[in-house]
Amino acid sequence: MAISRCCVALLLLVVLVAAGSAAAAADQLRVDYYRETCPNVEAIVRDEMEKIIGAAPSLAGPLLRLHFHDCFVRGCDASVLLSSTAGNVAERDAKPNKSLRGFGSVERVKARLEAACPGTVSCADVLTLMARDAVVLARGPTWPVALGRRDGRVSAAGEAAASLPPADGDIATLLRIFAANDLDIKDLAVLSGAHTLGTAHCPSYAGRLYNFTGKNDADPSLDGEYAGRLRARCASATDESGMISEMDPGSYKTFDTSYYRHVAKRRGLFSSDASLLTDATTRDYVRRIATGKFDAEFFSDFGESMTKMGNVQVLTGEEGEIRKKCYVINS
Repeated sequence: MAISRCCVALLLLVVLVAAGSAAAAADQLRVDYYRETCPNVEAIVRDEMEKIIGAAPSLAGPLLRLHFHDCFVRGCDASVLLSSTAGNVAERDAKPNKSLRGFGSVERVKARLEAACPGTVSCADVLTLMARDAVVLARGPTWPVALGRRDGRVSAAGEAAASLPPADGDIATLLRIFAANDLDIKDLAVLSGAHTLGTAHCPSYAGRLYNFTGKNDADPSLDGEYAGRLRARCASATDESGMISEMDPGSYKTFDTSYYRHVAKRRGLFSSDASLLTDATTRDYVRRIATGKFDAEFFSDFGESMTKMGNVQVLTGEEGEIRKKCYVINS
């Protein structure tokens, strides 16, 4: 018994030290971090983003998703941007990341910043700013972004597969993954609203449409009429045709609250969307925002939760590096 208590105490101490260390790193981030070294960083990013989203509005969702997939694996260190090498399969080539897009856009923005301020602005900060601007340019909210992140040197596909919130995750699984990143149940309800932007391929949701319980049926938590429309796009649970569906039908290029109205009607595309209705706290949030009376509240909540997520396990000071190109570590 004494040994068990000792081990528990030691584990708690390790957790507290790790949490304190992460908080200390986040405290080093500042909105004016580049005031002296690259004062026009935000203007440069916004200028390029206006051109990128102006030419391809559908990229807003993928660029926001890139930031999410980065922060949930090793924290917000731009490790998702690194390419695989002969001796290492990187995060971007993990199965959950196979459909990620926008890497070229990140390199484009980074190149502009390297021309203006060589070796100064990290890819992690670039990605964080681009995610914020993607939301703004999709008619969503804005929020101040504290800067000063540094780039990681490690990227492993296995870690991505183990760390990312799965599209078929239940509420317990999602809460566990969020908690591991110092994000709470409200953050889960709020950040799920990012599914107002973007599209998804059949393999990420078609398992809900065919033989869900072994009786050649669809997921009972999915609205029947909506399931029928989705089956018209995905021929089987393993459909690899490349067909896509809008995550927020009719509004997938605009950041708004219609996602919550779909979820409230049992028309969320993923099992993870449907899981929000299985917990009282997340269900209440979904139904509240779905009324359309609290858009400003959601916009404010989203900025706050994005700020929390953007601070997850950041590298600062002398940790990591400032990559010259986001897809490869400095030699």
